[in-house]
Amino acid sequence: MLPQPSNHARKGKVVSAEEAVRIIRSGDTIATDGFVGACFAEEIAIALENHFLATGSPRNLTLVYAAGQGDGKDRGLNHLGHEGLIGTVIGGHIGLAPKLQRLIRENLIFGYNMPQGVVAHLFRDVAAGKPGTITRVGLGTFIDPRNDGGKLNQKTFKEGKDIIELMQIGGQEYLLYKTFPIHVAIIRGTTADTDGNVSMEKEPLTLEALAMAMAAKNSGGFVIVQVERIADRGTLNSRQVKIPGILVDCIVLAPPEHHWQTFADRYNPSFSGEVKIPMQSIAPMELSPRKIIARRAAFELTPNSVVNLGIGMPEGVASVANEEKVIEYLTLTTEPGTIGGMPNGGLNFGTATNMDCLIDQPYQFDFYDGGGLDTAFLGAAEVDEEGNVNVSKFGPRFVGPGGFINISQNAKKVVFVGTFTAGNLQVSITKGMLSIDQEGKEKKFIKQVEQKTFSGRYAAQNHKPVLYVTERCVFNLTQEGMELIEIAPGIDLQKNILDQMAFRPIIKGKPKLMDARIFATEPMGLKNELLTVPLEERLIYNAQENIFFVNFENMCIRSRGEIEKIRSLITQILGPLHKKVQAIINYDNFNILPDLVDDYTDLINDALQYYEGVTRYTTRAFLRMKMGDELEKRHLAPYIYASPEEAHQALKK
Repeated sequence: MLPQPSNHARKGKVVSAEEAVRIIRSGDTIATDGFVGACFAEEIAIALENHFLATGSPRNLTLVYAAGQGDGKDRGLNHLGHEGLIGTVIGGHIGLAPKLQRLIRENLIFGYNMPQGVVAHLFRDVAAGKPGTITRVGLGTFIDPRNDGGKLNQKTFKEGKDIIELMQIGGQEYLLYKTFPIHVAIIRGTTADTDGNVSMEKEPLTLEALAMAMAAKNSGGFVIVQVERIADRGTLNSRQVKIPGILVDCIVLAPPEHHWQTFADRYNPSFSGEVKIPMQSIAPMELSPRKIIARRAAFELTPNSVVNLGIGMPEGVASVANEEKVIEYLTLTTEPGTIGGMPNGGLNFGTATNMDCLIDQPYQFDFYDGGGLDTAFLGAAEVDEEGNVNVSKFGPRFVGPGGFINISQNAKKVVFVGTFTAGNLQVSITKGMLSIDQEGKEKKFIKQVEQKTFSGRYAAQNHKPVLYVTERCVFNLTQEGMELIEIAPGIDLQKNILDQMAFRPIIKGKPKLMDARIFATEPMGLKNELLTVPLEERLIYNAQENIFFVNFENMCIRSRGEIEKIRSLITQILGPLHKKVQAIINYDNFNILPDLVDDYTDLINDALQYYEGVTRYTTRAFLRMKMGDELEKRHLAPYIYASPEEAHQALKK
């Protein structure tokens, strides 16, 4: 009879944080998980810091991570910002860890940036034993080895290894981000059983925890997991297990004060999908430069689109979308994996309230990198005459790109948002007119950006639609450079725009005024505009069936000019055919001003020259009666059916 394992053996993975960090050896490569203030293993980071300060070891660690992790002061990766403890940093964003920034700035350690999505994918490729991550992400930016190769300081330029290579596949350029072993992965979950199986039911994100654990295990390394509770073996729902016990070496039970859901909230059930809160409980923004910019940017939203919002200024777009009651017609996403709901800001950035779905960060970047995003709204700290954008380095201060490069290079459309100048900018709005009361101290539209986080030339070559939205004007990226296309009411073109730029933009004629609704206190009525289908998309000819579809659903005709435009489009589409067509017209929820009914009925009569047969339908009984009467007066077929099926059957007859 085989001996049964003792209770002690089954619980051997549960250790203190102090015991767990002792497995880390000098020279190891450690990977940490987290996103801003979410899902960071604070208890383990504190233990590692204390162990180093007490013993002087481990030393010369290589720290690898995807997203920025910290509060900009003391928490998160700031615990590791000690000379001697860290020898190399390879990360996507470092702006939230000023203590690590200092070590890089003072050339005390090696420092590298990689795009956030690339690091998330790199963990998977380490796990799979691949030589590197091959992608076009980073081409033309400071990540490109023809520029800086992601190196951050003189020490790295002089003594550091090249970790990114330029290569060609099928005649196209790609970047190879080289893989390397991960000796220790430090991740976080909610519940672990004594076998090491980990669930994440209260975590707001799952990030790349699974990929990191696999990378460490397949590198012959260790996996340390911080959790807030321990369960007995076999008691976790297997479908909720996110990290299998075969990958986990150490389980650390954290005290509540070191296991907040984010650095801003102990626990918000709407962040983890436990409950959904009423969205109307979220207060709208006050009218300010931030709201002006977010409102103008919101005009670039389209129904049924998939959207990413960057940190900072872009977060306001979600607030405006919620206030305008259009958020339900969009799918807002964040790069760490939330889909749907409303993205949160500040130290909660990356999480979402009332999300529809949560996926791992590497999969979200698969979707982003493959072109899944319809529109991305991103911040812009510096912009130059080529349309290049810098958000990653400013003099001695560098923050890194985060997911900015992945997103900006691969979204179908990019809208950069930010104030026109920076540093104590003060504006006011009086009767819908914008006034610059105090100009910002720093120009943001400069001759050449300090670091190229977004390549305007690369985007223009690929014909990507790119806008630059500020509180006082809007620019469009063209093949020739930056074109000024809109200006706020009350703004002087020369004084408030051209004199505050280091280059002269392209100006073709007189820039049009930004929409007046942007500068009013009441909601803009964006919902009606968002759901309005352009007239050109309402008239469709199917050549195969010789059917002309006219979709006037939810349309309201308010002027004779609209009637004449319809007449012109019908002539343009059907005139060149030199044959008659069958027509089906959808009048569902159609409205027309009473004094325009005669003009519209004349249009119907004129269009008959192109029709072999025509049927109309609407579910509104009143409109069927009213339009039927008007048609009968003109001896036209008065039948308007109650459904598209009835209309189609009538057309066949």
